[in-house]
Amino acid sequence: MKNFALIGASGYIAPRHLKAIKDTDSNLLAALDRFDSVGIMDSYFPDAAFFVETERFDRHIEKLKYDKGIELDYVSICTPNYLHDAHIRMALRRGADAICEKPLVTNPWNLDALQKMEKESDQRVWNILQLRLHQSIIDLKAKVDSAPKDKVFEIDLTYLTSRGNWYYTSWKGDQSKSGGIATNIGVHFYDMLSWIFGSVKRNDVHVQSHDRASGYLEFERARVRWFLSINYDLLPQEIKAKGQRTYRSITIEGEELEFSVGFSDLHTKVYRGVLEGNGYGIEDARQAIEIVHDIRNSNPIGLKGEYHPFAKFPLTKHPFKK
Repeated sequence: MKNFALIGASGYIAPRHLKAIKDTDSNLLAALDRFDSVGIMDSYFPDAAFFVETERFDRHIEKLKYDKGIELDYVSICTPNYLHDAHIRMALRRGADAICEKPLVTNPWNLDALQKMEKESDQRVWNILQLRLHQSIIDLKAKVDSAPKDKVFEIDLTYLTSRGNWYYTSWKGDQSKSGGIATNIGVHFYDMLSWIFGSVKRNDVHVQSHDRASGYLEFERARVRWFLSINYDLLPQEIKAKGQRTYRSITIEGEELEFSVGFSDLHTKVYRGVLEGNGYGIEDARQAIEIVHDIRNSNPIGLKGEYHPFAKFPLTKHPFKK
């Protein structure tokens, strides 16, 4: 039985990590979050210690080690994007591997520093790249790998996931903390594309604002027009009519990729891979981090070249800025 700690226990994604720890017959020693709405822990680890202050959390982990001989094996990190780097470092200093939500970090050069810490600490940094374990994505990769080597696929990626006004007040609406729309809701798609279609050859940004981003990515084996948004008004009418607030579409050579189901146990599969030493490390995460960094720091070129049809939607004003 491996011993875990979890940082970010009150967040949206934390239950998937709690479930994965439980499903792998592991034990949660302690959890940390500045917010105390963590009743979900009762469903998984009611006996785990909980802290709202980093100092007391760190002290507890140290006391377990020196007073009771209980070693920490892994730290699961579900905190805001801009804190991932610091919390990974905390895990490594405590002699534990880090299992971190994506994006692993927001800037590529932070990956280099973490690799140095890995070597010094003899610990590992693992990333949650669960789309690589989705059966539809695995099947797509097999199809691409078996196609003629000079075949370049035409892809349209559209992801609309509506968010209310709370988004702009939270850390997610602050680009310096979240990395912006492309990082916050798109990084797992860029990882998937990188895993299947190879290295990036071109990265154009057509539109980028508080509620959307759109551009064109060219990989070794794919040309991708992409559009991401959190604006409800941009949803197709048929999606609104169903009372839904999310629309996800990936077409490859004009054919829709079906992957609307099959997500429920992907975190558990990632954890099992990590425990077996077959997880996704720093280098696996690098290209997606580079892509979102370049998007964030690009000057949009407007509706030129290979732009996504949704990029034509008129821009809207930020709800809280004049």
